[in-house]
Amino acid sequence: MVWAGLDRQSRILAYAIVVSVVLHGMLLSIHFQLPDLNRLSSLAPLEVVIVNSKTRSRPTEAQVLAQANLDGGGNTDEKRRAMSPLPTLSDNRAGDAVRDAQRRLQELEAQQRQLLTQLAPQATPAPSVAAQSAVEPQRESRGVSLRDSSLALVRSLEAQVSRQVDEYNQRPKKTFIGARASEFRFAQYVEDWRLKIERIGTMNYPDGARGRIYGSLRLTVSINADGTLNRLDVERSSGQPILDQAAEKIVKMGAPYARFPDSIRRDTDILVITRTWNFAQGDRVFAD
Repeated sequence: MVWAGLDRQSRILAYAIVVSVVLHGMLLSIHFQLPDLNRLSSLAPLEVVIVNSKTRSRPTEAQVLAQANLDGGGNTDEKRRAMSPLPTLSDNRAGDAVRDAQRRLQELEAQQRQLLTQLAPQATPAPSVAAQSAVEPQRESRGVSLRDSSLALVRSLEAQVSRQVDEYNQRPKKTFIGARASEFRFAQYVEDWRLKIERIGTMNYPDGARGRIYGSLRLTVSINADGTLNRLDVERSSGQPILDQAAEKIVKMGAPYARFPDSIRRDTDILVITRTWNFAQGDRVFAD
């Protein structure tokens, strides 16, 4: 045999050559060719869609493949398939809101006309001449009574208005002064009044508060045209009764104050002054 005279390495090489020849022969026997395009075009395409709903029942004749069973559905009875997985949105066109509002207005106007028609008095037959003669004196009597009542009401209203006008004219004319006076004629008077209060307050600092109790309070003082004190109100307490009482006492001690000058008296009967008073260290009193 040929293989017997060969050494081991030669036999392995011979085996490899034989195997290579056999494999190449098998590969060369395989043939490739292009697919038949006419045949592929005749096959039905396979469509896969995504549905946004599902049913328990499976359709008998499925048109497409989907991730879930869907036997019927949609917003139309026609045999159509949704082209998008998104829900159907209403087609809002420009001007729909205006047309809806106009239509609603027309409906309301029609209802209003219908209600007015229902509320209109029914036509009654004209009374006879005898009936008119009997009713005429009653109508004249009612007319006279209604006229007298109206005149009495008008006189009552005129009297009430006149009384209110008199009361308003008799009221004192007040001018309110805050932390700053807007006119010099008030500013000068209020400044003189403030200096007097500060001087009296520092001289009469409450004994029970000297050297240990301090605070501030807002006080409203009403002064009559002749300088007398009309009213005194603590608008905001200092939280220390001894200081509140001392402030009231100091204002009363300063009265009567200067009479109003003619520039103030011509349009002011009562001057209302609001100030914040401070009881400060050093046992002194001053206003903001």
